[in-house]
Amino acid sequence: MTSHQSTQTMKPATAAKKLGVYLPATPAEFQEGVVSRAEFNELQANPPQWLQDLRRNGPHPRPVVAARLGVSIAGLARGGVTEPLTTEQIEALREDSPEWLEKERATQAEVRKEAARIKDKKQGEES
Repeated sequence: MTSHQSTQTMKPATAAKKLGVYLPATPAEFQEGVVSRAEFNELQANPPQWLQDLRRNGPHPRPVVAARLGVSIAGLARGGVTEPLTTEQIEALREDSPEWLEKERATQAEVRKEAARIKDKKQGEES
């Protein structure tokens, strides 16, 4: 009896999410096909020019925009940012530093501080 190893594949949306890029901005052949594990690993190890350009210039998906601005995804929505942004637009927001962005950054800092406090407390209990 021989075991047949099936090739792992993922949908383009999953691959785009894992690569940190906005799916509608990817080439049509990427959007229309499936991505094998080997292809995905190759994209990560040796990103083609289109992937390098998307990562550098955008448009970026909300998780990437939120991370670059130092806020949560929910914070982006509260600030009225619901569409993907380019690197240029993200930089413009940073420079303008609107009130909602400052408030969301402060909220995010408090969340991180609380998470660190809880982690330290748990580690103290384990010792």
